[in-house]
Amino acid sequence: MSSSLWIAVATAPERVFWAVLTKVHALRARSPVVGECLRKLVLLLWWTVSFQLHTHCRFWLRNRMRARRTNTAPAVPIPLQTVDPATLRLPSSDRPLVSIVIPVHGKLDYTLRCLASIAACPSVAPFEVLVFDDAGPPDERRALSRVQGIDLLWSEVNLGFIGACNTAARTARGAYLLFLNNDTQVMPGWLDAMLALFDTHTDAGAVGARLLFPDGRLQEAGCIIWRDGTGWNVGRDDDPDRPAYNHVREVDYCSGAALLTPTTLFRRVEGFDTRYAPAYFEDADYCFKLRRNGWKTYYQPNACVIHFEGVSHGQDLSIGVKAYQTSNRRVFVQAWHATLAADHYRNGEQVQRARDRARHRKIVLVIDHMIPRPDRDAGSRTMVAFLRALLDAGHVVKFWPHNMLGTPGYTRRLQDWGIEVFHGPGHPTLSAWLKDNGAAIDHVLLCRPDVAEACLPAIRRHTGARVAYYGHDLHFARMRAQGELNRDETMLRAADRMEERERAIWLSVDTVLYPSASEASVVTEMDPSARAHAVQPYAFDTFAPPRAPSAGRDILFVAGFGHPPNEDALRWYLTHIHPLVLSHVPDTRLRVIGSDPTAWVRAQAGASVIVDGDVDDATLAAAYASARVSVVPLRAGAGVKMKTVEALKEGLPVVVTPVGAQGLPDLDWIVPVRHDPIGFAAAVCVLLLDDPAWQHANTEQLRYARAHFDRAGLGRSLLRGMGLIVETPVDTPVALAAE
Repeated sequence: MSSSLWIAVATAPERVFWAVLTKVHALRARSPVVGECLRKLVLLLWWTVSFQLHTHCRFWLRNRMRARRTNTAPAVPIPLQTVDPATLRLPSSDRPLVSIVIPVHGKLDYTLRCLASIAACPSVAPFEVLVFDDAGPPDERRALSRVQGIDLLWSEVNLGFIGACNTAARTARGAYLLFLNNDTQVMPGWLDAMLALFDTHTDAGAVGARLLFPDGRLQEAGCIIWRDGTGWNVGRDDDPDRPAYNHVREVDYCSGAALLTPTTLFRRVEGFDTRYAPAYFEDADYCFKLRRNGWKTYYQPNACVIHFEGVSHGQDLSIGVKAYQTSNRRVFVQAWHATLAADHYRNGEQVQRARDRARHRKIVLVIDHMIPRPDRDAGSRTMVAFLRALLDAGHVVKFWPHNMLGTPGYTRRLQDWGIEVFHGPGHPTLSAWLKDNGAAIDHVLLCRPDVAEACLPAIRRHTGARVAYYGHDLHFARMRAQGELNRDETMLRAADRMEERERAIWLSVDTVLYPSASEASVVTEMDPSARAHAVQPYAFDTFAPPRAPSAGRDILFVAGFGHPPNEDALRWYLTHIHPLVLSHVPDTRLRVIGSDPTAWVRAQAGASVIVDGDVDDATLAAAYASARVSVVPLRAGAGVKMKTVEALKEGLPVVVTPVGAQGLPDLDWIVPVRHDPIGFAAAVCVLLLDDPAWQHANTEQLRYARAHFDRAGLGRSLLRGMGLIVETPVDTPVALAAE
């Protein structure tokens, strides 16, 4: 049997199915109820004979369970016969930021519903709508001319999809072009979400939307192009709420059904290439041209668009315009064969890496106890800084919270950065996920003893990744100090057990990371076979400018009270130090700010003590700006203290205990480090009353913070410690080394 005959026989059932479904759609226009019943019957029969029924049943059940949990109805398309062109008005602008280009050739009902959805989902960004009638029926053009708020363009000669888009783009006034199929319906927030990526990703050349089938199934979360030029719609027919499809991601290309790009770029490369006329592969070719010129294509999951796939050209690859999908693939492969060979995988191989465009990038899996909340605790700030450093270095980053809980706001923040965040009760376990995907993971960063102990067996079993462990601090040292301070035998025994556990982890990973050189050296002294490195734990993009002393007398104590040493520090300060300060400066107040304040902490509020619980970043910054002194009266703990670093970065003069100064080299040269209540109180009073001393401390602290906590320094130390960069050692003369 010849190949052409074989293709014809193999595709015959699908051609019959689409022919029947087309007639059913036509019947729906005359009799919606009967047509809808027939449509469901045809789909049920087709899914049964094509062995798809179990997939659609599973998706239907997931949808029902999700709807019950959220008590919200899923978005549904606008019904077929509800749009009257005479009453339809779009909020177009005379000074548009975006020009929405909609090429049409017949299918008036779909076009009107597309326009109605744009009107129903207004955006903050001003836009214009250019509807290009590509030699469609005259009566449909007359109907479109009745719609208010669109610019109706037309051609008496059929130009095809590519010709229509290119012609309409030449008249666009917006700084961005958004190509939108007429068989789509947009959903709230779609346009502003797509535009936002150009603000956060300066290398963005094109942005595509998340495309959904009308029944809510995922149609496309970006696309993969294989080495042979064939394409995959990522996530097709799957649940669109799965974490894999809900983070910003660089992709090979996004469908031209909803594609946003800067007008200048589109015109610079002379639009969609006419060699693909009338349609198909022009969107993939465009994204490849952008990439060749240094621009990337991103998938934006927050922009959702319903796409009635196949309305314009059907599904049959052997007839009509749809046949160009096969012939244009050969044209595409010929044009990009070198790029495909160098940067793309063979069809169906290395799907995880292909989806993430990780052919030439490392995939890093980061595992911590929960999704970081940087406004709530210092450890979260460190994790956010680490994640940003890995992204800035160009790596693909995935985050696995050990508790598997998605946290509103915090999860979306990571996803918007481009991090895949695994969460949800229906998600596979780490072991199950690694069994399927572990071969694609290059590096793993584990945090905290409990997490490392639980995850290491699965990581070693299913991956060949290099594993780094970040302890946040030496847990056994902190616990031992706390036990000795409180003479708590139970705590001391727990510290001994923790020491054994941490030693075992050091020997089970490839490299050990701690936030200070002193802690890394402790690890090396205790176990010389452990490969320990110090990493910079905090980084800032901005530092407070030098300023004059505050006229007030507020003392600031910032702490997360989920961490026991912080409550102990407050007790010690209020009992032994605060009365001494009040005796010399009666009008001073202690302002306590921190997450999760205990009942005892809240009970301390009074005339000279203000207690604030959780506050946002703006409120905290205002507190630093208005306070006169910061205090870190810790008596137990380990690691570099965020509250100390933050005071340095804000230029707010600070008084610390030796524990508060841990891991910060030479800090005692610029900051009072006091262990006794009298000395601590005296140092606080000097900064409250002596303006020159305050000004000197402000200047020196800012200089120290800039030298030790810039973002580039954190990135270098983390990447070096994880083995993601290897610096070639320089041969040093013996005499120089001795010096």
